[in-house]
Amino acid sequence: MPELTTDEIYLFRQGTLLRAYQKLGAHVDRVDGRAGVRFAVWAPDAASVSVVGDFNDWDPTRHPLQSRADSSGIWEAFVPEIAAGALYKYSLRSRVNGYIVQKADPFAVYNECPPRTASVVWDLAYTWQSSDWRRDRLQVNALNAPWSIYEVHLGSWRRVPEEGNRSLSYRELAHQLADYATDMGFTHVELLPVMEHPFYGSWGYQVTGYFAPTARYGTPQDFMYLVDHLHQCGIGVILDWVPSHFPSDEHGLAYFDGTHLYEHADPRQGFHPEWNSSIFNYGRAEVRDFLGSNALFWLDVYRADALRVDAVASMLYLDYGRRSGEWIPNRYGGNENLEAVSFLKMLNEAVYRDERGAQTIAEESTAWPMVSRPTYLGGLGFGFKWNMGWMHDTLKYFQTDPIHRRYHHNLLTFSLWYAFTENFVLPLSHDEVTHGKGALIGKMHGDEWQQFAQLRLLYGYMWGHPGKKLLFMGGEFGQKREWQHDESLEWHVLQYPLHAGVQRWVRDLNRFYRATPALYELDFSAEGFEWIDCNDSESSVLTFIRKGRASGDVVLVVCNFTPVPRTNYRIGVPRGGIWRECLNSDAGYYGGSGQGNLGAVEASPLPAHGRFHSLSLTLPPLGALFLKPE
Repeated sequence: MPELTTDEIYLFRQGTLLRAYQKLGAHVDRVDGRAGVRFAVWAPDAASVSVVGDFNDWDPTRHPLQSRADSSGIWEAFVPEIAAGALYKYSLRSRVNGYIVQKADPFAVYNECPPRTASVVWDLAYTWQSSDWRRDRLQVNALNAPWSIYEVHLGSWRRVPEEGNRSLSYRELAHQLADYATDMGFTHVELLPVMEHPFYGSWGYQVTGYFAPTARYGTPQDFMYLVDHLHQCGIGVILDWVPSHFPSDEHGLAYFDGTHLYEHADPRQGFHPEWNSSIFNYGRAEVRDFLGSNALFWLDVYRADALRVDAVASMLYLDYGRRSGEWIPNRYGGNENLEAVSFLKMLNEAVYRDERGAQTIAEESTAWPMVSRPTYLGGLGFGFKWNMGWMHDTLKYFQTDPIHRRYHHNLLTFSLWYAFTENFVLPLSHDEVTHGKGALIGKMHGDEWQQFAQLRLLYGYMWGHPGKKLLFMGGEFGQKREWQHDESLEWHVLQYPLHAGVQRWVRDLNRFYRATPALYELDFSAEGFEWIDCNDSESSVLTFIRKGRASGDVVLVVCNFTPVPRTNYRIGVPRGGIWRECLNSDAGYYGGSGQGNLGAVEASPLPAHGRFHSLSLTLPPLGALFLKPE
């Protein structure tokens, strides 16, 4: 691996060297016929840097690095006769204050398994079996493709109680997770952060090894195998990515060379009070190199299909989580983080320019405009945005006693006023089943039967609503216990009919969804949606149509949000003939009461809802219906 060129140093200092991982870090190399490792680290305020490891008894005098003469702040050296598997750190002494510390390599591609903290020299060579991944990524990730995302925490999806309740390895997960996601009909799997993190209880959101998949479940090649196998099964892979903050662990990025190198020095800008962590300095060119390179690294080297960018709102607002006087306004006096905005635009431009078919997804919880619109139109450039408003309103509605739902009907209908202003993902994520919030099933009002009926209804309404779908693991079978990161999901509850029924419902929803273009092709266009009746608050019933691009490709969605079955409920439809009842959440197969329309209904030439034909339906209690014309 050759040293950084003059041109690359120029780009590095401009903040546009977005493949910096190819040169910085530790790379197995050969110089003058001698095998060894080339090290390079950015530490502009260090007086000296050396590499220490198990190959030199961690002695900082044995292998010093040399500072480049171009004032880039990069230190480098070639160390012969060491190879992949060697443990190492950088020993730094600051020229500012004499601070001496041993740091893990910011660009390390493999780290020791926590709680150990050394970096590991590693070769990322791997023979991929999914050779057409870029072509497949373009198809699977298209805006007009179906997205049904299964969000997973690798350490707690399944465990092995016979072996001390250990987590599955990457290679074990590859087959079990791919088989399950395929059987359930999910199109994508989203993984909570796999980047190395010292505290397991952070779920990966406090990252120290940005370029290293956690060693808890195996080697980098083992993780590649997981991604590869999911791709071979036709399942896209989304990685959670955390460019918003990082922990203060001594071996990590914080106070790297005796200065606040990656973070702001002023705690009003550089410290996150809610998460007790450091905030990246997006105005520093080399920090933009680091983060931009990291994003492209996972999309390129590990062939991820998309990055879900965590906590975007905390990046956009200087006063996020702060009281008056605890933050510094931007140069115009506002609370917008202009450097973060600039970085996010640059990042998204690079992803969509350089990584064909890849997507970025913003977890952005405010009304910041045009998050998922192109930068040339003034947007941030993301492909998608999580619809947090839909999630909050919907769960609030389902927690309400059905007797009073007529007064809260707007909680269901409001989301359609803004549904097409962004490319939305509808998330029922891990955040809704943690920190004392309980499981999704516990948010449903009523007795046990009603709770399960409403959970099925919630999913039916969600799969019918415009927007891509995301469901956290355990929700697909109605797990009753709040998610615990150090235990397996409650797979044993599938022996009970109501839990098994929810799982069957989600499986059938996914299969119908993927086979029905009207439910996904025009997710982000008003042309793909039409209300039949959004005003029947007295009955707490919603009826609407989803449309595909092909003429006549329509699906009727009917949701009854009360436990009262309704007979002879008339609904105007756009055409006559037979309408097939494709899905009914109240079917006995799913644990329901079995009320419905005997599989089909013929539209009568009776006007209703401004249409010339109508259906007379039986609406099951707390039920969702999907009907298609023959």
